[in-house]
Amino acid sequence: MDRPRRRLEAPIGAATLMLGFEQPVTVTRAGRPPVTLVSLFAGPTTTPAVGEHGGRLSGIEVLMMPWAAFTLFGTPLYELIDRTIVPDDLPHALGTRRAGDRRNTIGELSAALAAVPTWEQRFGLLDDVLVRWSQAGTPSSVRVVRAWSELVRTWGAVPVRSLADEVGWSVRQLENRFREQIGLGPKVAARVLRLQRARRLLAQGRGQAETAAICGFYDQAHLSGEFRAMTGCTPREFTMARVIPPVSQPGAPAADRMTGEATSLLLTSTRSADFSKTGRVR
Repeated sequence: MDRPRRRLEAPIGAATLMLGFEQPVTVTRAGRPPVTLVSLFAGPTTTPAVGEHGGRLSGIEVLMMPWAAFTLFGTPLYELIDRTIVPDDLPHALGTRRAGDRRNTIGELSAALAAVPTWEQRFGLLDDVLVRWSQAGTPSSVRVVRAWSELVRTWGAVPVRSLADEVGWSVRQLENRFREQIGLGPKVAARVLRLQRARRLLAQGRGQAETAAICGFYDQAHLSGEFRAMTGCTPREFTMARVIPPVSQPGAPAADRMTGEATSLLLTSTRSADFSKTGRVR
């Protein structure tokens, strides 16, 4: 039987474009009012969000590198950090630059995808449209892409000074261009990527001390502090919640948004309420 679902989504090194077909999803972030949307865009995040739907949800979720989102929308990504918005409300909406395309807004693209009879055709249409829109979009810096790729490859282990030297910029230049095209500064981006790796290792059964050492945290206390800041719970709470699903949803999978990653937690209504008030899952 279909049941309402609430999921906590931890920060990941990606931006999210949700192309919904019919049913809306409600997204709650600490310090912001809930938003209920069918299609949405979420910029890179440093804090958790709770997504909720009524039991059925149809659409396509596109995870993209932050610099690719900058190219697609042409909007400085620092304006979109920790925000969930209607894609066509972006300052440089797609339709204003592509009036010759009959699917020149996200809403029109979503409707076109919903009308296609098979998933294979939907993905083909989506690939075609996003490629053409990206080719017509704002080019991202080759140096930003290079620096971001190095951060991702090392899970945030590269010092910012070394990263700047690698691409031939000053630290200030790197920070400014990162904020524009990634949204996060390189230090904050490295924190998100380190914690993403830590969640993966803990989900694989590694201990907290070992995980902290592998991921470059000073100690377990440092790991725990970063966990609380970016997921709203301790490493143990996060790990246990993935092993033991809520009583209201027995046997339900974690439904992670990225293969091989630990990105999500199924929540009870109580946990969701606690998060919306405090920004932390208790």
